[in-house]
Amino acid sequence: MASTIFRTKSVEQSIRDTEDPEHALKKNLGALDLIVFGVGVCIGAGIFVLTGQAAASNAGPAIALSFLLAGIACGLAAVCYAEFASTVPVAGSAYTFTYATMGELLAWIIGWDLILEFTVGSAALATSFSQYLAVVLDGTPLEIPTAIATVEGGVINLPAGLLVLVMTGVLVAGVKLSSRINQIVTGIKLLVVIAVVVAGIFLVKTSNWVPFIPPSQGTSGDAGQALDLPLVQTIFGLEPSVFGFGGVMAAAAMVFFAFIGFDVVATTAEETRNPQRNLPIGIFGSLAIVTLAYMAVSLVITGMQNYKDIDPDDGAPLATAFVNAGLPVMGELIAIGACIGLTAVCMILFMGQSRVGFAMARDGLLPTWLAKTHPRFRTPYRLTIIAGVVIALLSAFMPLSELAHLVNIGTLAAFVLVSIGVIVLRRKRPDLERSFRVPFVPVLPIVAALVCFYLMLNLTLETWIRFVVWLAVGLIVYVVYSRRHSRLGRAEAHEKAAADAG
Repeated sequence: MASTIFRTKSVEQSIRDTEDPEHALKKNLGALDLIVFGVGVCIGAGIFVLTGQAAASNAGPAIALSFLLAGIACGLAAVCYAEFASTVPVAGSAYTFTYATMGELLAWIIGWDLILEFTVGSAALATSFSQYLAVVLDGTPLEIPTAIATVEGGVINLPAGLLVLVMTGVLVAGVKLSSRINQIVTGIKLLVVIAVVVAGIFLVKTSNWVPFIPPSQGTSGDAGQALDLPLVQTIFGLEPSVFGFGGVMAAAAMVFFAFIGFDVVATTAEETRNPQRNLPIGIFGSLAIVTLAYMAVSLVITGMQNYKDIDPDDGAPLATAFVNAGLPVMGELIAIGACIGLTAVCMILFMGQSRVGFAMARDGLLPTWLAKTHPRFRTPYRLTIIAGVVIALLSAFMPLSELAHLVNIGTLAAFVLVSIGVIVLRRKRPDLERSFRVPFVPVLPIVAALVCFYLMLNLTLETWIRFVVWLAVGLIVYVVYSRRHSRLGRAEAHEKAAADAG
């Protein structure tokens, strides 16, 4: 058993697998495509929803610092991703990198984790799209009846389910089509963000930024609320509190959802032209753009109104801020921009899910027939269609707001393993050609892993419990199915049988 869980798949074998005609993906993406993918997936629910919610609940005006800290944590991990992605340009992102360094079991766990991350993220964003669509169409002849607009107040969230099915068709048709659609939508989102910042500057009252970091405030400590508090407070016996430095860190962990774009960029490595050059550009370019955008918007929203006046349960706090400031036209523009923008975010997360699942199926850890690519479009169409149906059902019939936190913890866990993996691969395979190299190894990867793990500790106990349960289910699946059907495992068994026969 021990020999199976630590077996690794060589970098050379991973690259050879990409040349199999039945499992080959088409290389269509350049550096600009990757930057736009990263920006497209980052500018979505985070900038239109989380900015106000995290300011009201955790950080106040210092939410700008929370975004900066989250961006720095991502930047540290991004350096590690860039080395891996340029050295092992294979679909699967953190799963593939872990398989090459730390063994099959950890690779399975992180792949299982990423599947949950992207599936839940896609469904949650489809639900957010539906909410903004209802705002845009409210009071018009096309107003959506409550019965089919939301699960909480009706029977089904039909717009969310239909959006996912449309995205399924787009992704099956090819990654280049997905990229073109994303470029258009991302352009619209960036124009909306620029309009928000420019218009909001004239409405800022600097008095709303004082104090910039609100003093820490205690909260009631009943058992029910304990599940909603950061794990770090439970571990070290800290008094339950919000705001202050702890609030800034808790908000950074909360808004981390906004920075998973470059993780998705890494999943497209196999479909990228000249990945050694283009992947690092796509990763760092998208991260820099979105960090500046988030900080600018967070300063505007907390400058326009006092953080105490922001409703943490408001699904559209940015739009509400402009409505309250007497600019309902801007509020409507933001709602339209969010509605359009969330379609691209949903699509890109969905694409990331399908590529991770595709890599796992190609390795035999999931049924191999899922890894067949379309004869014309060269996309993993079987896996994409099945995943699309599952995500559509989730978004149509389940309220997923609470599950969205699983995306954060899943992403951070992947970042920790990738950061450690850089050190391991440097020691195991110093001979590999690396077009991009992480500086200050092992110090920088260790710092990246520690920062990301600390952010994980700032997520709630309830999120940790759900995360551990999901990983336990994955471990059972690995023992029962994946360990026995792994391509590496079958090859080892074949070699052993041949040796015994000889």
